[in-house]
Amino acid sequence: METLALGLTLLSLLTWIGLLAFRGQFWRSNVRLMPVPLNIDRLPSVCAVIPARNEADLIPKTLRSICLQDYTSPFRIVLVDDRSTDQTAEIAQTTAKDARAMSTEMGHTPPMLDVLTAEPLPEGWTGKLWAMEQGVRHANCYAPDYYLFTDADIEHDRSNLRQLILQAERERLDLVSLMVRLRCQSFWERLLIPAFVYFFQKLYPFEWVNEIDNPTAAAAGGCILIRREALERIGGLKVLKNALIDDCTLAHAVKCGDDKAHYPIWLGLARKTRSLRPYKSLWSIWNMVARTAYTQLKYSPLLLLVTVLGMTVTYLVPPAGFMWGLLERDRFITLISLATWLLMAFSMLPTLQLYRRSPLWGLFLPFIAFLYTLMTIDSAVRHLFGIGGNWKGRVYSQT
Repeated sequence: METLALGLTLLSLLTWIGLLAFRGQFWRSNVRLMPVPLNIDRLPSVCAVIPARNEADLIPKTLRSICLQDYTSPFRIVLVDDRSTDQTAEIAQTTAKDARAMSTEMGHTPPMLDVLTAEPLPEGWTGKLWAMEQGVRHANCYAPDYYLFTDADIEHDRSNLRQLILQAERERLDLVSLMVRLRCQSFWERLLIPAFVYFFQKLYPFEWVNEIDNPTAAAAGGCILIRREALERIGGLKVLKNALIDDCTLAHAVKCGDDKAHYPIWLGLARKTRSLRPYKSLWSIWNMVARTAYTQLKYSPLLLLVTVLGMTVTYLVPPAGFMWGLLERDRFITLISLATWLLMAFSMLPTLQLYRRSPLWGLFLPFIAFLYTLMTIDSAVRHLFGIGGNWKGRVYSQT
């Protein structure tokens, strides 16, 4: 038993050394937009496409933030009301009218807003992507240089669009995406949301995503700027019409073309642009993760088993080894386990700083990882019973 405990604790320590040294520096949380000016006469034209379903509570603040962007080139907004049962469309029209008046007073040309009512959801499409597809079709008549895909719960910093465009133009990128700051106010948000961002960076190291020769591709669906030519090159949104993880699927389609060439994309962390979506309970965060976790594992029982074993060795062995070492008075195992646990907590410091949380939260990472492991297992169980794709009143088949 002592040999097994020693082997597991050493394996966990080596795992963490490997992650911190060779996993694309994911833990540093330092990939940000740089507000470097670009000397060009005219910025490209942009059309924002916003799918919205029952967002009457959030749409005033989020839509106002888009309408008041400090962007002087042609900019238009298309909001697709995805058959809402509240007053999303009406409130959007009123908000845009008020924002246009504010823009005029500030001496800016306000963007125009088109509000569409989504057509019935056809078979084989997810609701969000079908709404986005209709927004893109409508926007095509304006022939924008870029599309901005953003969710109806995202409040944009006033300079966000301009900085996204400058990043894309400066580095000739086909796609630029921001992992916006998620809400972190309730107890469960403070416990689990920073870790969600931390795990996302671990799964898709941003430095790897931003290297053109690396096949790793990812995006954050709340804020994606994409060139119109790039979207047309991959065949439009219909190529991912039934994807539950639509943002990363889109990023992969853009970066890894059918011609085996790689195209440049960029993913980073937002400082000020943020999500207003509340997750006030454990269950609300649980549902968010369980909806797509098993999809991420390609519905593979083998990958699920490997993931559970990996999470156990990586996150649960250090505190378990620490307790075992204390009980058995084995100083070596106790010290190795404690060192690994502290190394784990240290790796989360930059993410906790981003969310202005105490460094002590990092010590709870084993418990947090245990909860996320249970969410992943539950995602597999939901898939088994055909309810894994439940979102906003719709259940999508998973294949």
